[in-house]
This record gives sequence, structure tokens and C-alpha cells, in this order.
Amino acid sequence: MTIGYVLKNLLSNMSLLLLIAYFLSKTEIFKNLVTGRNDALVNKIKMATVFGMIGILATYTGVSVKGALANSRIVGVMVGGLFGGPLVGLVAGCIAGLHRWAIDIGGFTAVACGVATVVEGVVGGAASQRFKKMKNNWLYAYLAGMFAEILQMGIILVLAKPSSEAWELVKILWVPMVVFNPLGISLFVRFIDGIYKEKEREAALQTKLALDIAERCLGYLRKGLDNPEINEVVKIILQMSGASAVAITDCKQILAHTGVGADHHLAQTPIRTDLTKKAIKTGAMVVANTKTEIACSDQKCKLKSAVIVPLWKREEVKGVLKIYLDRENAVSDVHITLAQGLARLFSTQLELAEIEYHKKLRQKAELKALQSQINPHFLFNALNTIISACRDKPQRARELLISLSTYFRNTLAHTDRFIRLDEELKMIKAYLELERARFEERLKVIVDVPDEVRGFLVPPFILQPLVENAVKHGVLPIENGGVVSIVARKTNAELQIFIEDTGVGISEEMITRLNRDQMPEKCVGLINVQKRLQKLYGEEYGLRIRRKEHGTEVMLIIPDWVEVDFLNAETANR
Repeated sequence: MTIGYVLKNLLSNMSLLLLIAYFLSKTEIFKNLVTGRNDALVNKIKMATVFGMIGILATYTGVSVKGALANSRIVGVMVGGLFGGPLVGLVAGCIAGLHRWAIDIGGFTAVACGVATVVEGVVGGAASQRFKKMKNNWLYAYLAGMFAEILQMGIILVLAKPSSEAWELVKILWVPMVVFNPLGISLFVRFIDGIYKEKEREAALQTKLALDIAERCLGYLRKGLDNPEINEVVKIILQMSGASAVAITDCKQILAHTGVGADHHLAQTPIRTDLTKKAIKTGAMVVANTKTEIACSDQKCKLKSAVIVPLWKREEVKGVLKIYLDRENAVSDVHITLAQGLARLFSTQLELAEIEYHKKLRQKAELKALQSQINPHFLFNALNTIISACRDKPQRARELLISLSTYFRNTLAHTDRFIRLDEELKMIKAYLELERARFEERLKVIVDVPDEVRGFLVPPFILQPLVENAVKHGVLPIENGGVVSIVARKTNAELQIFIEDTGVGISEEMITRLNRDQMPEKCVGLINVQKRLQKLYGEEYGLRIRRKEHGTEVMLIIPDWVEVDFLNAETANR
């Protein structure tokens, strides 16, 4: 029996195994298994069982060689260990290994191959942590597979008796099994990687859908939950999500319901279902998979499954968002991702609704227009950046989440008073940290603000639009990026602040239009800062913008004292 004969049969059997693996990777059950919560014991046992069974299948499709079996059993147990971790690898190896030892085929290598299978599963589990961090994980899987198969050859030589027959067997098997079985592992890894990429694409699409919905609902949500236009919000969600019905409640009654069941799920009627009350009480998402779980009082109600997500304002539940379907067990990860994404965005907007008193700022400082620049696109980009860091750089993802929290916390605060320059810089630092995470070396930041001026009182949101302009319109349009610098100096009775970038440079036409108050409607940042400064301190305190050879310099001046009515608050720098 030649190596070529073994190789031919081994590749044939591996093709069958990979074909089965390919079809498995297209099933929802298998997708949910490998992308489920790997830290859950039940999920690990299920994974180990499935991959152990794949190993058993490979045993039955093996080819007899000198009283032993040439097979691809390693593919199942090794892949299970790589994706599921040490426990999955060990249990899958035990399942396939015990089966190999127990069955009456394979002759004198039964014990050796059984032990080797367990060892291969352990090797896969031990390599899993590094495997998940590798960019070219298929190559790492191939090399790990080669190592495991070499171990198997060694175990056969040590445990299989007689030794002479074991040696003759290894001479025939080592090339096909050490070289080509790892190829099957690599291909299986690529199939499962495809599942992860598909899930990531679905999550990104649902995040984008949530952001698109939130953007359309923005105007209505700014007025809070308790307003007649909340009906428009549920209509938009129903139209864009493809759900059967959508409802929003506060903590006591239904505020709006559209779609199936609208004839009896009436607005301004008390909340009746226990699941909704549970979501409000616990602050946790609730999923109903059957009509019985929904427990609608109308027996003819056609709603049969639902996902209910709390809406928060600050640290208090203010209501729920409910997405209904007219089929039982119809709530998928897609619906859950969408509902959670919308709830987070809506909760943010409910907090922003508290800032609606900015109508006063049209006369005082026009702060409302600046606040509206906190748009879903920035949040979408920030969340995607954090998501991409979660798997490989969890500590970095944590830091970015803190920056995002700092940024939004500061946008929701300090709207009725002057703030310390240091507080404004904290928000800018959080914003720049998120942008630097996205653009890495393309964005460099220099902050030169002495401690002696950090306590200086300034209007809120006076620097952030200038820094954002420097990043978005100055530095980032350049392929290699550039530098944004923030410099502050106290001169005589004034604080001078410079925002400078090494970007494309503002046009002289734009400077002229700013000074003439002829800026385009979309350019709200510069014109609002200009108007606020002039209204607070006088015409001579407007922005001073200079185009440089490489980039733009914006200077603003804050006097050492103020005596102005800023949202009915008097503040002085002296």
C-alpha cells in the first residue's frame, strides 16, 4: 500500500467532511452555536458534542491501512478546540477518542489513536487564545494542526504494539496526515470565519438601520416621550423595520401603537402585560416567543412574539420600545440588535430632550444648533471603532467607551452656565481620542494649555466645533493626515486660544463669507461660535481666522471679566 493510495483516499474523505462542514456553516443552528456565548457552559457542551460527532464521522470515513485507519478525525476536534477553547477541545477529543478506542475497527492502533485524538483536542484548545488574535488565523491553524499530527505519529510509535508494525504504519501515514489534514482544518476555519464575518455584516447593517431610523425620528424625540408626535416615531420604525407592530410606552400607559393589534392596543390606556411591567421594573430586555408569553387580554390578538427594550433617561427607566411579530419564535438576533440599538439611541435623545429649553439660546447664544451637531453618524463611527477593537484590544475598547461616555456626558451638561476651560478640554480630548482611534497615525494632536489658565471661565461648546472643523475639513481630507494643535495664552486682560491645523486650509472666500454672515446653512459650527462670542462680549470678539501656507489658524479671545446674562446666570472671571 503506497503513500499515494492513502493520500488519494484521505483527500476524498476530507472532501466529504468539508462538504458537510460547509453545509453546516450555512445553517442557523450551527451559526448560533459557534457565535453564541462561548463562556456559557451549556453552549460549550453543545459545541464539544457537535465537533466530537464530526470527529466520529471522520473515523467512519477513514481508509484501512495495515490494520489501522488513515482519517481526518483531527479536523473536528481541533477546530472545536480552536474556536471553543480548552474545555470544548478536551471534551470533543474525548468523545471522538473514546469512540475510536471502543469500536472494533482500526486494529492495534486503537488505544494510541484514541489517546492522540484527546491530545489533538487539547492542543486546539491550548492554541485557541492566540488563534483568535491572529490576523491570518487559517495559517496558524494549519501549523497547529501539523504539530498535533506530529504528536499523533509520536504517540502511535510509543503506544502501538508491535513497534515494528507501528513504524511501518507511520512511514506510510505521516506525509498524508501531517501535511494534508491541517489543510482540512484551515478550510474549516475559513468556513467558520465566514460565519463571523456574516454576523458582523448583519450587525453593521442593523446598526446602520437603527441610526437611519433614529435620524428620521430625531426631531420628534427631542420633544420627549409625552408628545403627540410620538406616533410618527412608531410609524417610522414600523415602515423601516418590517415588523408587524411597534409600540412605545411610558412607565404607566401606552403612548403609541401602530400595526397589527392597533384596534385594541390603544394609546392612553394602561399597560396590562406582565412582560412590559417586568422590563420597566428590572430595566432589562425581555423577549416573548409565543402568544401565551405576550398574554394580551384580547384572545383574537394576532401578535405572537415580541422584543421589549427599556428606554432610559439618565439612570431611570422612562418607558419601553416594543417590536412585535405575527409569528411565534420569530424574534431573531436581527430584531434584538435593532431593538437594542434603537433603545440606546432613543435613550440618548430622551436625555437630549431635556435640553429643549435651548429655545432661549436663540437670543442668548444659539447653543441649540451646536448641540444638534451630535449626530448619529458620529455615534455610528465611534461604535464601529469600538466594536472592531473589542476582540483584539479589549483594554483599548474599554478606554474608547470611557471617552465616548465622557463626550456625551459633557454634551448633556453645562448648558446653563459658563464652564471652566478645563471642562471644555475634557470633552475635546474625548472627541479626539475617538477620532484618533479611527484614523490612527493620520491624526496627531498637540495641546498646550498652561495650568494657570485652565480655570478660566468660557461659554460651553465654544471650542469643540472649531476642533471638529480642524479635524474633518482640515486634516482628514489629506491622505497622510496632519496635526491639530490647541494653544492657550493669557495676555494682559484676555485669554487667547488658538486652534490650528496643518490641513488643506480654509479658502479666503469662506473667511469673507463668515465675516459677512453669509455662511451656508450646513456650516453651523463656525457661524454659531462667531455669533455667540459677539453676542456675549461684543463685535470685536469674533473669530479671527487666518489661512496659512499649510493649514488654518483660528483665534478667539475671552476677556478676563464678563458681566453678561447667559441663560439667566451671571459669571465673572475675576
